[in-house]
Amino acid sequence: MVAVPSTMLELGTPAPHFALPDTEGNTVSLAELPEAPALLVMFLSNHCPYVKHLRDALAQLARDYAPRGVAIVGIMSNDVSRYPADAPERMREERAAAGWAFPYLYDQTQEVARAYRAACTPDIFLFDRARRLAYRGQFDGSRPANGVAPTGADLRAALDAVLEGRPAPAEQQPSIGCNIKWKPGNEPEWFG
Repeated sequence: MVAVPSTMLELGTPAPHFALPDTEGNTVSLAELPEAPALLVMFLSNHCPYVKHLRDALAQLARDYAPRGVAIVGIMSNDVSRYPADAPERMREERAAAGWAFPYLYDQTQEVARAYRAACTPDIFLFDRARRLAYRGQFDGSRPANGVAPTGADLRAALDAVLEGRPAPAEQQPSIGCNIKWKPGNEPEWFG
């Protein structure tokens, strides 16, 4: 298992547009999401050990923050022809099994992952009320093999700050996980 860090997109970047199908075939778009005090966009994967490690903690985070008005979406951008465990029907199963109450979207063309400069799963982007990037980084310091239970401490601190109208913590550690499985020839220039 090779760990890949996130690219640490520049803070203040506007949330890139997306309009993607969810696990039920409905299109979810950035423009149609309700106005919210915070928007959390997470690039996820069904088969990635890093995401599996956080699976229950991600569900709990959504249960804790959605009632506070946070809009949350998960996006899966992997090449499903080479990684069939990430195919849309498997996404539907994973969302139900994990108890994810947020939409889980399929980025078939990988253009949304490119627009966000997503590099790994999980790759986490938190935007403020104006949909400007306030936090991009790790869920917390937990990893599949380090014996630390996932709590979401880093992301929760950033969410709390944004919800209170404060800047997210200045020190932000990159997320680490499995690389986005790019389609052959579709790898972004900054990848690798």
